[in-house]
Amino acid sequence: MYKCSIVRLEGIDDRLSCLLEQSKAEGHRHLQRLVDEYQSGGNRFDRPGELLLAAVDEDRMIGVCGLNRNPYGERQDIGRVRRLYILQAYRRQGVARHLMEAVVDEAKKHYSALVLFTDQPAADVFYRSIGFSAGASFEKATHYLEWGRK
Repeated sequence: MYKCSIVRLEGIDDRLSCLLEQSKAEGHRHLQRLVDEYQSGGNRFDRPGELLLAAVDEDRMIGVCGLNRNPYGERQDIGRVRRLYILQAYRRQGVARHLMEAVVDEAKKHYSALVLFTDQPAADVFYRSIGFSAGASFEKATHYLEWGRK
């Protein structure tokens, strides 16, 4: 497993630009949405039970992942994984797993389940490998992880 630090981001900074450019080149729009929503105030990952994490190699940001309260459905005890992205050169080295462990650890303090949406086959395999189930048990989610009600 690749050794990197997981840090909580208190804002969007220039270190995200490398991830943003690579994600756009790969045809992904979710990091641009992260930036746009952060700048507009629509999602700053700053409400109780929310955070934005980065995987950092020395001073280089190599990955990012957020946690929000799930905005879909009535339940307030559901968290949602948002905007996971790892630089291509660091994939399949445990960076995403390391980020997701930190997200799950934080989610367990606030929620009884964690959900996400992906339409990427490789992401489906990854999320299942770390314990998520695939299925439509939650609105606008393809995968979920439950550990019990808070």
